[in-house]
Amino acid sequence: MGIKNKDKIIDILNEIMRYELSGVVRYTHYALMVTGRDRLSLTQFFKEQATESLLHAQQAGELVTGLDGHPSLEISIIEESNKHNSIDLLQESATHEKNAVSLYKDLVEAVNGESIYLEEYGREMIKAEEIHSIEIQKMLKDYSN
Repeated sequence: MGIKNKDKIIDILNEIMRYELSGVVRYTHYALMVTGRDRLSLTQFFKEQATESLLHAQQAGELVTGLDGHPSLEISIIEESNKHNSIDLLQESATHEKNAVSLYKDLVEAVNGESIYLEEYGREMIKAEEIHSIEIQKMLKDYSN
């Protein structure tokens, strides 16, 4: 692929990979920590998010190697808030998803028409993360009463 700013795209993909891997840890932790009446449904939700974050990290890594880059062995820093009630976990999840959307938007901007495949990948990931954000906002409505 003759992409002009390939190094920048690889850097963004590695950042996505690190961030998604941190999501695996974050969501696994949330699944373990959630308590209360919604424990079963939220635990399942967080486990699904962890699994999906791993898939997203793997996809980003495949793109890195497809561009002749080297995938990162690191994960993004995860702040421990020590807040573990359901509303806090969901709010932290909403922030995590919002940050993920921002990374994928950075990718689409960097690709800037150079590769339909990479641009469509970025857009599909934005769509997936925005859907997660909508779901989390719907769940948070239950706690606003």
